[in-house]
Amino acid sequence: MASSRSQWLDFLIYVIIRLGLSLLQALPAEPACRMADMLAWIAYWADRRHRRIAIDNLRHAFPRWRSDQHEAVARGCFRHLLHMVVEIACLPRRLAIGNWRRYVTLVGGDRIVSALLAERPVLIVTGHLGNWELAGYVLGLFGFHTHAIARELDNPHLDRFLRRFREKTGQRILAKKGEFDQITRVLADGGIIATLADQDAGQRGVFVEFFGRPASTHKAIALMAIEYNALLVVAGVPRISERPVHFHVKVEESIDPQDYGGRPDAITAITQRYTAALERLIRQYPEQYFWMHRRWKHQPVARSKRAA
Repeated sequence: MASSRSQWLDFLIYVIIRLGLSLLQALPAEPACRMADMLAWIAYWADRRHRRIAIDNLRHAFPRWRSDQHEAVARGCFRHLLHMVVEIACLPRRLAIGNWRRYVTLVGGDRIVSALLAERPVLIVTGHLGNWELAGYVLGLFGFHTHAIARELDNPHLDRFLRRFREKTGQRILAKKGEFDQITRVLADGGIIATLADQDAGQRGVFVEFFGRPASTHKAIALMAIEYNALLVVAGVPRISERPVHFHVKVEESIDPQDYGGRPDAITAITQRYTAALERLIRQYPEQYFWMHRRWKHQPVARSKRAA
C-alpha cells in the first residue's frame, strides 16, 4: 500500500510540475522571470534547512564577508535555481542552431573546440554553477555527440522528463551508478564525457583544497583521464544577462594527464588542479553556485583514529 501511495505521489508531483512548466512556457520572458523571483523568495524563507546550509557554506568560503553579504548571496542562489527552471522550460523553444549567438557566447571556445576535434577522448569537468544543464544541450546543438554522467532522479516521471530535455540535441545520459562499463567504453573509443565534479565523495575520496577547506572529491575523473589519456576541459556556463537570457560557455582550464606522467601524486595533483579551476569560476559568480549541498560533509580522519 505504501508503495502504491508513493507511486501516486510521484505522479501527482510530476503533474503539478508539468502544469507549472506549461504556464511558464506560455508566458513571455519578463513575467516568467518575475514569477521565478516570487517563488524564490518563498522558497528561501520556507526552506529553512537549505537556507542554513547555504549561509554556513558561504561563511566558510568567504570568511571576510559580512553576514548580510552571506545572506544576500544565499538568496541569490535560490533565485538562480528558480531561473534555471524557467530556462529549462523555455529555452528549447527559442534556442536553435540559427540563433545560438543571441543566447550563448563561447569564452575560450578555441580550447574546447580544439579538444573536441582532437583524436583523443575528452572529459568535460564542470560543477553546479550557472546553468550546468545547458552545456551538454549546446554542444549537442553544435553537432558534438557527447555523453553525460548523471544520477537518476528518485521520481521516475521527472527523471524521464529531464532526460528528454538533456537528450533533445543528441546528448546521451549515462547513469552514475550501474553504467561504469559504458562510461569506460566511450573513453576507450575516443568519445566525450561530461561530468559534475563538485560532489562529496565520502571518506574514500581524495581530499583537496576547495575554498580553503579539505573537500572529499571522487578519484575517478583523474583515474580515467590517466588510464585513457583523456584531455580534461574545465568549464562553466554562467548566466551573464537575464533579459534577454544570455550565457557564457567559459573554459577555465585545460589539463593534459601526460604532463603528470610518472608522478606518484598524479591523481591528487590533477584533482586539485581542476578543483581550483572550478573555485575560480565560482568566485566570479558566487550567487550562481549551488551552496545548498553539503560539499564539505566529510573531513579527513585524524591519523591516530585511522590507525586505531
